[in-house]
Amino acid sequence: MKIRQYLLTLCLLFIPLLLAFSKPPELTARDTRIKIDEILRAHATYHTLNQELVQRSFENFLHEIDPNYSYFIEPEILKWTKASEALLTSTLEGYKKEDFSSFEEIYTAMLSAIERRRILEKEILGMTPPTEVDSSEFKDMTWVKDSQELKNRILRIKGLQLKTAERVLDVETKQTFLNRLDKRRIAKEEEFKTSDLSQRKQHVLSYVLKATSSALDSQTTYFTPSEANQFMIQVQQRLFGIGARLRDDLNGFTIVQIVENSPISHHPQIQINDRIIAINKEPVIGHDITDAVELIRGPQGTSVNLTFLRKKEDKTEEKFDVVIVRDEIVLKESRLESTIEPFGDGVIGIVKLFSFYQDPNFASGTDLLEALNKIKKENNLKGVILDLRNNAGGLLPQAVSVAGLFMKKGVVVSVKDNTGFIQKLRNVETTIAWDGPLVILANKTSASAAEIVAQTLQEYGRAIIVGDPETYGKGTFQTFTLEASHYGRVNPKGEYKVTRGRYYTVSGKSPQLVGVPSDIVVPGFFSTMEIGEKFSKFPLEPDQIAASFVDDLSDIPAIHRQQVNRIYKYDLQPVLTTYHPYLATLKKNSAERLKLNKNYQNFLEALSKKEFSQLPSFGQNDLQLNEGLNIMKDLLMLMQKKISAAPAAAA
Repeated sequence: MKIRQYLLTLCLLFIPLLLAFSKPPELTARDTRIKIDEILRAHATYHTLNQELVQRSFENFLHEIDPNYSYFIEPEILKWTKASEALLTSTLEGYKKEDFSSFEEIYTAMLSAIERRRILEKEILGMTPPTEVDSSEFKDMTWVKDSQELKNRILRIKGLQLKTAERVLDVETKQTFLNRLDKRRIAKEEEFKTSDLSQRKQHVLSYVLKATSSALDSQTTYFTPSEANQFMIQVQQRLFGIGARLRDDLNGFTIVQIVENSPISHHPQIQINDRIIAINKEPVIGHDITDAVELIRGPQGTSVNLTFLRKKEDKTEEKFDVVIVRDEIVLKESRLESTIEPFGDGVIGIVKLFSFYQDPNFASGTDLLEALNKIKKENNLKGVILDLRNNAGGLLPQAVSVAGLFMKKGVVVSVKDNTGFIQKLRNVETTIAWDGPLVILANKTSASAAEIVAQTLQEYGRAIIVGDPETYGKGTFQTFTLEASHYGRVNPKGEYKVTRGRYYTVSGKSPQLVGVPSDIVVPGFFSTMEIGEKFSKFPLEPDQIAASFVDDLSDIPAIHRQQVNRIYKYDLQPVLTTYHPYLATLKKNSAERLKLNKNYQNFLEALSKKEFSQLPSFGQNDLQLNEGLNIMKDLLMLMQKKISAAPAAAA
């Protein structure tokens, strides 16, 4: 029996994608077929394999074993990258018969590719790697045409790695660094070529599970035991480290996200897109990201010295070291923050919600309610800004709870599972924490539960959305498996998470792929980046169901429907048009302000040139939040003006 936990979030901490050869899962062909069948039965869209999924699986398998496109050449893998109908058909039959020989052939081809790579490495040995090489050329790589192109790619990768490493190496240690790279590569190759046929078969089956599961959609994943442990860290949001999400760029590990209130966030000199090139003075160029992450993590209270490189405006690179003290990273330290902004005879409340959480002591809904009540008790509250930027989601019931603080009774979100059953989650509370002017700040990293709250309150007319043109666009939910008798203990055969369905806001629309559109666009740091579900490999398509503004209670068993209706049918949330008369003016005023704001225009220019490393130089002010405040102030003045202009009632 399995425990299933619903996931409605984007995890913030790194999950290594590479298979850990040293401890392969204890898989048999039968285990593999059974797990694939389990995943298919649970999946939102695909319940049986077809030729398209097999083709995707071939491509995924090739990428899993050669992620840097530095072993295979295109002609030798055309059999799988452009598979014939006969091969697709026979492979489909093989799945049913627990015969994965098609994938074993790819694995065997990799063994030959390893031998060629070793020959090319010897040819490269006496060559000087190029110095004029940039990591951007390795983005969106494809397979090379022949051995000569492959040798050139390998040489250029070495050049990029060496160019970066030279910032922390002296002449005497360059060769040591190159030797280390070779040693790591050879060790991996030897593990791949293991003479233990049973272990080799387990490697193949692991790759089959990874390739097939990820062929279904971008969120469905098979985890080896070591990867499952990493995933548990993500789900629990608890580890001892520095609190950064990293990306392997061959020439170092780039910081792509900093966890709020984490150890690294207390060092303002560290910025997004800074690149880690050494850990405790030891170069990590060429290391697996898994190993680099393990070196960075460590016991609470201990320190780690990180060496960074940062691109400057003149295209040169600045090197600097920062010592960071490791600490426990948990959501309780970065759940909610509230501040106030004076306005007239009152204040504007600003509440930043980092995630949608719940434990025996705290929950996002109750914590947010307390924050709002505290502001109202101490001040004359005029308007509220709910900041959901960088909020990657969390627990679905908490999305309902948070939305319910700003609306009357009504449907907040509907969930359609893999069987087609639609369940509606409703706000049934009669007390509203705040029914006045509400602005929600959102950006491209606002996802899942954050998108539910933003879009539903937008559709009811309760909030104006301000921020990036659209949010992340994750309109699916997942479950993951754990052994029920050993909670938290990973199955030696591996675990998986699978997309079970989609969610829909009250209009019946799903944010899947399209995200939540802002009513007033104020571009922020992430607005031009290729972030979002639509940039993932095999995302599920968007979908729509009937709107639920009029709730027919159809998902409630008929025997209970009348009883529920008696307590639910009063004080339902209507669709409001409160903000409609002001939107055109608000947009116009915002556009004019931003046009005259030289600091903001410099920011936008750097965004257009994708000069992300320069963006923090535009000041420490949160430009997006500042404009959100200006929009709220405009709204309050416009609403007050309308009230003042209304004719007085006769006595």
